[in-house]
Amino acid sequence: MDNDSSARGLQRGVLGAADSIVMAVAGSAPAYSITASTASLVVAVGFDGPGALLWCGIPMLGIALAFSYLGKADVNAGAAYSWVRRAMHPSLGFFAGWALVVSATLFMVAACLPAGGATLSLIDPNRNWSVAATTGVGAVWFLIMVGLVVAGMKVTAKAQWIMSGIEIAILLVVAVMALVHTSGRHGVPFSWSWFSPTQFHSVSGFAAGALVAAFYYWGWDVTANLNEESRQSKLSALGGIIGVVIVFLLFEIFTIATNVTLPQKAVTNSTTVLSDLATAVGGSTTGKIMIVAVMLSTIATLETTLIQVSRSLFAMGRDNTLPKVLGRIHPTRRTPAVATLIVAGVSLALFFGANFIGSVGTIMNDAILAIGVQIAVYYSLAAFSVVVAYRREIFKSVGNALCIGLLPLVGAAFMLFTLGENIFGPNLNGETKIIALGSLALGLIPLGVYWAKHVPYYTRGAQLASESELLDLVEPQAAAPVAAA
Repeated sequence: MDNDSSARGLQRGVLGAADSIVMAVAGSAPAYSITASTASLVVAVGFDGPGALLWCGIPMLGIALAFSYLGKADVNAGAAYSWVRRAMHPSLGFFAGWALVVSATLFMVAACLPAGGATLSLIDPNRNWSVAATTGVGAVWFLIMVGLVVAGMKVTAKAQWIMSGIEIAILLVVAVMALVHTSGRHGVPFSWSWFSPTQFHSVSGFAAGALVAAFYYWGWDVTANLNEESRQSKLSALGGIIGVVIVFLLFEIFTIATNVTLPQKAVTNSTTVLSDLATAVGGSTTGKIMIVAVMLSTIATLETTLIQVSRSLFAMGRDNTLPKVLGRIHPTRRTPAVATLIVAGVSLALFFGANFIGSVGTIMNDAILAIGVQIAVYYSLAAFSVVVAYRREIFKSVGNALCIGLLPLVGAAFMLFTLGENIFGPNLNGETKIIALGSLALGLIPLGVYWAKHVPYYTRGAQLASESELLDLVEPQAAAPVAAA
């Protein structure tokens, strides 16, 4: 497959290694993720959130390793969409890409609401703003991000450095304040038992926590969708791995701080957990500053999600597994402008449709759980793909066996376990299952249509499962440098 971005459209070499790390952190959006997901995590596992994040973090590292190796072997804006097709089967590859597209589109609603809510709370923190007002302000921020993404990666990267830099600085200051804060605590004393897998009341309870934890981490893989536009280096390839480690540490610090500082009942009913925590440890001014961090984090992750879904749709349009118009680029900016504008239109329709669903809390919880299901689908497929693609290299060294064998397999198995327990268990309500599985099932329509048209993605890819073409794209022992790192 020709992946020469200078010939196919996207601008090569725009992002450096540091940009990749910033994008990975911004994609996971630590301030947004903590604010949006803490209530769901506490409902699922109580005080055992630190353990859920730890036991999901380890397999997530295995998946990040899989993305790193596959991204070096096959530089493609479609990322898992291309890798899974070439390592296993084209229909699985299409569903890996489709799962990302539908999860990212749903996420636009989940991110739009906190962006609007954080902005309105700066205006009047005591007012109970309506879903319509929250959605409207969030939509304005979303449209600004659409403009930045269409403008080009240089502009987008600069915006991410500013937004993520301010966000992380605020988080680190409040983290230190939370660690040294001892007065006025209304939570529970710290306990190492929070990290024990035996603390979870049942297998389904553990799976429920894992599903929310997967949503916490999700987004770091935007670096994989940007690999056609990145300067290829070892550090760029490690961008997603470094991003996972950074957000893991931030998630753990703030989850522990929330446990020991805030009463559990207040957390389960709150959509402003981070600002509540900041107020508790530093006063009202610190709480307002944290609102700024949440707002910037949410806006930043809206941008990275737009980048991710637009690049995936661009790759699918380029291969004609979706309409070819999605594969068009802006003639001067060299960005997938058509795909960006189309997904923006669909997302705006979902934004305003959300007004008829229910409260902000209900919308957020259903979206988070549905997205968790879809994340599990394409993460597990990508992790299995690296084992298939590098199967002749796995046992050539201990590092290879660990980093392209064991850890990715653990990641894939964990995601499949989480998926199965939540789909067939009691954790998800009927509406959430319909959203999660129904949107995935819609992918059968374009898959059937374009398979019947015998587009090259399907006809050329059918025999690659046995040939493992990815192995022909890397030099022998290519996995060793990253394994050593």
